[in-house]
Amino acid sequence: MVGGLIATLFVLAMSSARTYFEKGRRQGVEEAIREMARGINSHCQLEGGGLPVGVEKAMSALNAVSLCRKRRSAKGWRDAYNAQLWVLGDAIGEACWLKGHGVGVRRKAPAQGKIRVDLSLNELLQLGWLAHLGFQHMMPNYRGFEIYRFGGEDDAQEGARAIGKIEAVIPARARPIADLSVNQKSRQKLICDWWQPTPGRLSA
Repeated sequence: MVGGLIATLFVLAMSSARTYFEKGRRQGVEEAIREMARGINSHCQLEGGGLPVGVEKAMSALNAVSLCRKRRSAKGWRDAYNAQLWVLGDAIGEACWLKGHGVGVRRKAPAQGKIRVDLSLNELLQLGWLAHLGFQHMMPNYRGFEIYRFGGEDDAQEGARAIGKIEAVIPARARPIADLSVNQKSRQKLICDWWQPTPGRLSA
């Protein structure tokens, strides 16, 4: 009789401990979710003040799991919570990536009224000395005799491409020549006439 009572008390104590443990776990998870929701608002919030649709849906589904915990077993409740946490984590990750990507695009975008051009180091060097040479020859008081020449056909072609990049980003209404191919053909003709002479020129 005493042994039976002890066994019964032991079973009841274990059951009660499991119940309190599970209740504490649920309360801990719910508190963690509330704290996470505050963090989500600061990291995923859109410019208008709301949350992305995917994050809102995941949070609503997680709250629904919390509300129906009494109708689920402990294992079923944990499995449902874990599944929704995975969905929420995926939604938060996507929202943070999109927000960070948008900020990065805005930072890289040129200021209002400015135009940005991507140039390699060689193109910058080409344009630098071409601009300097052009500036000198545009000045009425320039009397220099130094001679600058391209090192070869490839060098000239690279300079022509760099100039073409600058011309291409000029807005159409501001271009001094509407047809960009006019200048391009002129540069290519100079290159071809020098590095690819005709047979008649060779014989002369």
